[in-house]
Amino acid sequence: MAFGWRIYGLGVMVLGVLCLAFGDFNPGQPVPSNFPIRTVLVYAAGAFTLFAGAAIEWRRSAAWGAAALAAYYALIVIVLMNGPLLLAHYAEYGTYEGLAEQVAIAASGLIVFAATARLDATMAARLTRLGQLAFGVCLLVFGGAHFVYMNLTAPLVPKWLPPTQEFWGYVTGIGFIAAGVAILTGVQGRLAAILLTAMLAIFALLVHEPILLADHASHWNWTESAFNLALTGGAWVVADSLARMKR
Repeated sequence: MAFGWRIYGLGVMVLGVLCLAFGDFNPGQPVPSNFPIRTVLVYAAGAFTLFAGAAIEWRRSAAWGAAALAAYYALIVIVLMNGPLLLAHYAEYGTYEGLAEQVAIAASGLIVFAATARLDATMAARLTRLGQLAFGVCLLVFGGAHFVYMNLTAPLVPKWLPPTQEFWGYVTGIGFIAAGVAILTGVQGRLAAILLTAMLAIFALLVHEPILLADHASHWNWTESAFNLALTGGAWVVADSLARMKR
């Protein structure tokens, strides 16, 4: 499991570095521009995320790093930052997609914590399953976004890839949904998580890398690439956690 959680930790570290480098909260973490001491909070959040992600890279500190990330994303990013946005824009699908990205980070951290902390087997199993369920729901949301926003999804697919950009937009959307259903039901969940990890790695090469090369000054582009890296590690973590449950 160590390699998967280190990919996840690396992705989170990059998210922290981006927050510091751009001097602003990353996309998906809405904070009003007139919020008191906003600049101080930006750098505090960036530093916290960077160091918590770095802690996951070492086995001795992985548990507290994962716990810190899971708690920060659950309480601060999801509830305090995205809660008001959800109440104001509950009828927009994009709101749920953005929220799911943050939940996936928290869920992955919870699974890493359950695997590395000194917990009794029952508690570890419960936290792991909770993280898996949350991650699975997020995948359903990601897949649905491909269908709802096909006009935005299709252009991300390389034009040279046959047969069409829309075809691969639908295929990957179905892939997200199928993986989510498999993880939620436990039917071929590990296989689905492994295939999901591979699909996300391909995204990095075919989608995010070209976008970064085309516009490397965009905070949004860097954040999407870093999130994809963290999500790839998260999917790997889920796959390993499902393997442990079968033992």
